[in-house]
Amino acid sequence: MAEIFVTFWPLFVSSLLFIVLLVKFLVYKKNGSNTTEKCKLPPGGRGWPIVGDSFSWYNAVASSHPPSFVEKQVERFGKIFSCSLFGKRAVVSADPMFNRFVMQNEGKLFQSCYPKSFRDLVGKNGVITAQGEHQRKLHSIASNLMRLDKLNSQFLQDVQIVMRQIFTNLHDKQVILLQDVCRKIAINLMVNQLLGVSSESEVNEITQLFSDFVDGCLSAPINLPGFAYHTAMKARESIISKINSSIKIHRQQSSPAIGNGVLRRLLEEESLPDDAVADFIINLLFAGNETTAKTMLFAVYFLTQCPTAMKQLLDEQQSLRSQRSSIDGEMLQWKDYKAMPFTQCVIDETLRLAGIAIWLMREAKEDVQYEGNFL
Repeated sequence: MAEIFVTFWPLFVSSLLFIVLLVKFLVYKKNGSNTTEKCKLPPGGRGWPIVGDSFSWYNAVASSHPPSFVEKQVERFGKIFSCSLFGKRAVVSADPMFNRFVMQNEGKLFQSCYPKSFRDLVGKNGVITAQGEHQRKLHSIASNLMRLDKLNSQFLQDVQIVMRQIFTNLHDKQVILLQDVCRKIAINLMVNQLLGVSSESEVNEITQLFSDFVDGCLSAPINLPGFAYHTAMKARESIISKINSSIKIHRQQSSPAIGNGVLRRLLEEESLPDDAVADFIINLLFAGNETTAKTMLFAVYFLTQCPTAMKQLLDEQQSLRSQRSSIDGEMLQWKDYKAMPFTQCVIDETLRLAGIAIWLMREAKEDVQYEGNFL
């Protein structure tokens, strides 16, 4: 009897899987038909049954040109089109006017919405994924911790220390990948500022964990070995374990044992449960690292395309350096930074031109009509 069961087991599983997929397909078609009757969505395709366009979207995200999925759909259907992502009908916009309409109605008609993999990794208590009053509270805490008067005394010095450490390890005539250097600078600085960690071995360990974490944020949520999501979830567990260890040390010793980072100030100045603190730090680490690295990368790229701006920037900084020649080796102070107006212009222009986030995800809180289409 056991032999017969083993023989027919693969057939039984295959049949059951087929039935489940068939039911899901019929429900998908029925719901799609009802949705079409109720409202008119922008033009677009449905992709494959059940999975829709999700695989095409994931492949684009993982490629060297993430906007490729949107560009192909825009060519077929126009700047505002519909598709099927993550098991739901979605409207994608590459239209500046409509995008502005969405952002102007943030919190009124629209709210943030992210794929399951992203929500699971950044956590329910994160600034990025929280909603309503909880989000406002977390934003208020983040703004308080990042106030200029709390950063300018130590932050500028920490930036210079990290930069010197990175450049000391570079050799003459060494070919480097600028993107890798920018990411290394950013993660070193963020780990130092958020966790108060400065040990090179600890920073390198967190850097690797964070790299695995980021790779899984927009991946298919398949929690099996070999998939990016599974590796990212393991990395998240390790990062949270390190944060919780730092929290435990601080609470036991009641001393600046975890350095002068945001984590220490968060524990001393705010009243959040430990799991919320861990999610909060991971959110800041994710947001700060990605945006900082990309901004530095774009700044160098834009300057190489504009020799006049490059010369003006170097002249301004060389002038400041000559004025400080008598105190060579001393760290730049906040007043020195404020004495470089063109450098600030370069930063502002980089932020204006560079698309740090290539897309934002929002969910309609109610039926919204725009140019004859319902969203």
